[in-house]
Amino acid sequence: MKVLVIGGGGREHAIVWKLAQSDKVNKIYCAPGNGGISELAECVDIGVMDFEKQTAFAKENEIDLTVVAPDDPLAAGAVDAFKAAGLRAFGPDKAAAIIEGSKAFSKDLMKKYGIPTAAYETFDNSAAAIGYIKSQNKFPVVVKADGLALGKGVIIAKTLDEAETAVHDIMDDKIFGAAGGKVVIEEFLTGPEISVLAFTDGKTMKPMVSAQDHKRAYDNDEGPNTGGMGTFSPSRVYTPEVADECMNNIFLPTMKAMNAEGRTFKGVLYFGLMKTADGVKVIEYNCRFGDPETQVVLPRLKTDLFDIMNAVVDEKLADIEIEWSDEACVCVVMASGGYPKSYQKGYKIDGIKQAESLGATVFHAGTKLDGTDVLTNGGRVLGVTAMGGDLDEAIKKAYEYVDVISFKDAHFRHDIGIK
Repeated sequence: MKVLVIGGGGREHAIVWKLAQSDKVNKIYCAPGNGGISELAECVDIGVMDFEKQTAFAKENEIDLTVVAPDDPLAAGAVDAFKAAGLRAFGPDKAAAIIEGSKAFSKDLMKKYGIPTAAYETFDNSAAAIGYIKSQNKFPVVVKADGLALGKGVIIAKTLDEAETAVHDIMDDKIFGAAGGKVVIEEFLTGPEISVLAFTDGKTMKPMVSAQDHKRAYDNDEGPNTGGMGTFSPSRVYTPEVADECMNNIFLPTMKAMNAEGRTFKGVLYFGLMKTADGVKVIEYNCRFGDPETQVVLPRLKTDLFDIMNAVVDEKLADIEIEWSDEACVCVVMASGGYPKSYQKGYKIDGIKQAESLGATVFHAGTKLDGTDVLTNGGRVLGVTAMGGDLDEAIKKAYEYVDVISFKDAHFRHDIGIK
């Protein structure tokens, strides 16, 4: 079988890496791919939003399955374009991808169907938003851009001044572009965060193993929000009891709510959760594999990913048994100095092969090849990943692997998996 993966980051490298392990897949293309992906797949110079070229390529090359991985093309209707061309594609259609594409939609969905989440209000002008924040007078407060902002559209404001600045930055100065047309003002919840990704075909929901992301740029959860500085799996707080609570109160109700709205979700539904004193609540939904959660979840997957994806497309997920490794997995993101703000590209990376010879799986997020040299080409550069008998062993190994990799101004957190 021939597979096309849309995207070019660490998540896509992990998806390509796992699909390459299937004995049913003999050729993988990736558009546009990156330096690391090129070792496993043929990279094609087609942008993630160029649906016309993607579908033409898929037809020309007789692609059996296309996996649309990033949020932007899903929200814009990539899967619809493939279906309209008579092609098989894994991922939600545009109508279902709105669950991530609009935070206002997802919050209203949860309110309507009684799915536990933080109290909130939505605004389409900055004066009204600030007026509401003043009337509530509770800090910290969470200010979210309504649309897609590369995982960075959430600001936790500790004071009124910070909240006002956040609203003006998002709505008036448009720091996240069109994503800031509306804002969601949300109560600040406390408790450990949990990420759970789930396969669903709209009839069956099969959660994956749990994970936990580290969003802040610096150690001890300080600094600005990023797309994710590292992850570990399993979560230390996701007990079988918590898993049952989530399945009954959140996962299945969300699947049923989307069906009731005429927006049946088929693909990977990501649940960003918080375990509060009042039970588990939804912080956010994503309409795809999380990044970098995918980099710790897929290494633990024992079942053929290609089989699972086809079962989802064919609405036969109930017929497949999904098995997971009992081992723990940790991914430390090595980023460019200055990320998530401004940073330089084009620095040579040393030590990747050495780390891999020691046992690391190194997922490339922002790299490109220059002859035989691997160069930095993004904010998040590498996801250095290790498996271990337990989390402590996996953490130790991951940092041993990080120590042998270097590039100018490399930045990473030293506390991934500790909390």
